[in-house]
Amino acid sequence: MTKDTSVPFYDSAKQSTAWLDELQQTLRYKDLILHLVKRDVTSRYKRSILGVAWTMLNPLGMMIILTVIFSQLFGAVEGYAAYILSGLVMWNFFAQSTVSGINSVVWGGDLFRKIYFPRSIFAISAIGTGIVNLLISMVPFIAVSIFIGKLPTINFILVVIPILLLSMFTLGLTLIIASLGVRFPDIVEMYNNILLTAWMYLTPIIYPMDVLPAWVASLMKFNPMFHLLKLFRDPIYYGEPLYPQLLGICTFISVVTLVLGWIIFSRMTDEIAYRS
Repeated sequence: MTKDTSVPFYDSAKQSTAWLDELQQTLRYKDLILHLVKRDVTSRYKRSILGVAWTMLNPLGMMIILTVIFSQLFGAVEGYAAYILSGLVMWNFFAQSTVSGINSVVWGGDLFRKIYFPRSIFAISAIGTGIVNLLISMVPFIAVSIFIGKLPTINFILVVIPILLLSMFTLGLTLIIASLGVRFPDIVEMYNNILLTAWMYLTPIIYPMDVLPAWVASLMKFNPMFHLLKLFRDPIYYGEPLYPQLLGICTFISVVTLVLGWIIFSRMTDEIAYRS
């Protein structure tokens, strides 16, 4: 008697390779990811009167406001304007990429049900778009640094490593929150409207570490963005190389977050299509 292969059955082994299946399918759709990044970047600047300049003016405007407000308070920081801007361009990438990626996954149910493609490509394309905007934002940072006499060093080129690790961490966190947000939409609203703002002020973007009480500074080691921000600032603001210990910490944080996010998300891809 032959087995009726037309009858669907549950294969418990399939769940164990869900992450691999998602990865393989994502690689097959790499051209679509590039198309989505190109579409997002093009459409964003087409709708803006200022075009690409807006990506540069946005962090510059925030830098000017924050410098005017806090320059007297934190005036001891050398090149305070560049200090703020180095933190803002990184944070803007992280915040905008996670929000865009999470919203695309959580609220993309209608599209998911009409056509098949890996659900993760929306999150990945959001990171890709964010990287483009981040690279554009580096132009005003370099200009401000030169203007205030803080010239970039040869170590500036090492910033590609922090950008890569930050992208991995951002993607992993996006996948985790998107997976939770499909079941509990309030998590997305809480992240977008509360957690991001609180997280920004709990990260030394506009203030130096030495103004914090010792007990508060000791808690920073539990903030992953603190380590990633320092790794990002070392080559572009301080002009220093990437220190192995800090690089190891950031690599561990980024890899673990990405792997965890990918596993959680890949196990929920079918549910995402019907719940979102």
